[in-house]
Amino acid sequence: MTGLTRKAACLAAALALATPAMAQTELQWWHAMTGANNDVIVKLADEFNASQKDYRVAPSYKGGYADTLNAGIAAFRAGSAPHVLQVFEVGTATMMSARGAVKPVYQLMADAGEPFDPKTYLPAITGYYSTAKGEMLSMPFNSSSTVMWYNKDAFKKAGLNPDQPPKTWPDLFDAAKKLKASGHATCGFSNAWVTWVNLEQLSAWHNVPLATKANGLDGFDTELKFNTPMHVRHIQNLVDLQKDKTYDYSGRTNSGEGRFTSGECPIMLTSSAFYANIKANAKFDFAAAPMPYYPDVQGAPQNSIIGGASLWVMGGKSPAEYKGVAKLFAFLSDTDRQARIHQQSGYLPITRAAYDKTKESGFYKQAPAIEVPLLELTNKEPTENSRGLRFGNMVQLRDVWAEEIEGALAGQKSAKEALDAAVTRGNQMLRQFERSVSR
Repeated sequence: MTGLTRKAACLAAALALATPAMAQTELQWWHAMTGANNDVIVKLADEFNASQKDYRVAPSYKGGYADTLNAGIAAFRAGSAPHVLQVFEVGTATMMSARGAVKPVYQLMADAGEPFDPKTYLPAITGYYSTAKGEMLSMPFNSSSTVMWYNKDAFKKAGLNPDQPPKTWPDLFDAAKKLKASGHATCGFSNAWVTWVNLEQLSAWHNVPLATKANGLDGFDTELKFNTPMHVRHIQNLVDLQKDKTYDYSGRTNSGEGRFTSGECPIMLTSSAFYANIKANAKFDFAAAPMPYYPDVQGAPQNSIIGGASLWVMGGKSPAEYKGVAKLFAFLSDTDRQARIHQQSGYLPITRAAYDKTKESGFYKQAPAIEVPLLELTNKEPTENSRGLRFGNMVQLRDVWAEEIEGALAGQKSAKEALDAAVTRGNQMLRQFERSVSR
C-alpha cells in the first residue's frame, strides 16, 4: 500500500469513527397482556425489530385492560403518551371522544404511504373499530368472541353425547342438571364475564337491541333497552338454577375460568381466547360449541360480536414516529404472521387471507374449537343489533349491570327489578358521558 493510499484509508477510518450511526427511533407499545399472551407481544416486537434497522419497538405491560387505558390517558395528559396503546373493545367510545389524543389508523396509513385496504380485514372485527363510513380508527389486534367450552369426559360420564353439545338454552339447562347429578355438585354450568355473556352477546345472538342507535355505534345519545321480556327470562332462569347449583356464578371478569380447567364446572361460557389456557391446563378432553339460544326468539341465532382489544395510535408524535407505527401495523397484518398468531393463541385472525390460509391448511380439522368463534361471527350478516356496541363509561357501566345481576342471584330482587335498575342507572351514566363529550 502506498503512502497516499494509507493516508486515504486512515482518513476514511477516522471519518467513519467520527460519523455517528443513525439512531433508531424507539416506539413505545403499552399493553395489558400477561403470561403466554405477553410472550406473543414480546416475540412480535423482537421479530419486527430484527426485520428492519430504523425502528425499535419497546413493549411494556401496564396492568389489566382498565389499568392500561387509564395509564394511557394519564400519560397523554402529561405529554408522555406511548406511540401505541392497547385498549379493550369497551374502551372504544372513550378513545373516540378524546379529541386530539389519537390519530386514526386510516389517516396514519395514508400519511405514511403504507399499503392499507380495510376490505382485506374481517368486517365483523373491523366494524367494531370503524366509523359509519367504514374508516378504521384503530388496528384490531387480539379479537375473540364468546363460545361454550365443555368437558367431553364429563359429558360421557353423565350419559350425554360429547359430539352433540346442547344448541339451545333449554337443552343446556337439561344437560347441566344431568352433569350436576353425575358428580358436579357445585356447578352444572357457569360463565365468565357475566355482562358480556348474559347481556351483550345474548342480545346480539338473538338480534335484540341492547340499546338504541345501533347499540351506540350511531351516536352517543343512545339509551339502554336490555330489560325486555327475553332478557328478563334469561336472568330469571339463572336465578332459579343458581338455587341448586345447576348454574353457579363465577364473577364479573374471567377470574373464575379455572373452575373449568380444574374440572369443577363441566360447561363454561367465556372467551374463545381461553383456548391456550385450557390446552395447557385441562386434564380432560374438551371442545367448544356455539353459544346456546332460545329457539322461540325469531331469527336466533344471529351473529356474535367480538371481545378483546385493538391498538390505538396516540397523538402528538412526529411524522417519522408515525411512519414507524404504520410499518409495525403492516408487519402485524402479514398473512403468515396473522395465521400463526391465530393458530397458537386462539385469538381470531384479523384478515380474510389469514382465515383462508388457516382453513386451507386443514388446521381446523385438528383444532375445530378455534373456528367456532369465526363461524359465530359470520353466521349471518350483522344487523343494527349485532354490529357491536359503543358506550361511554363502559367499564363503569359493566360494574353497575353486574351489581344488579348479582343482587338478583342473591335473591335480593327479581330479575325484572334488577334489569330495570341496571337500565335506569346505566342511562344516567350515558347522559353524563354525552354531556362531557359535547362540551
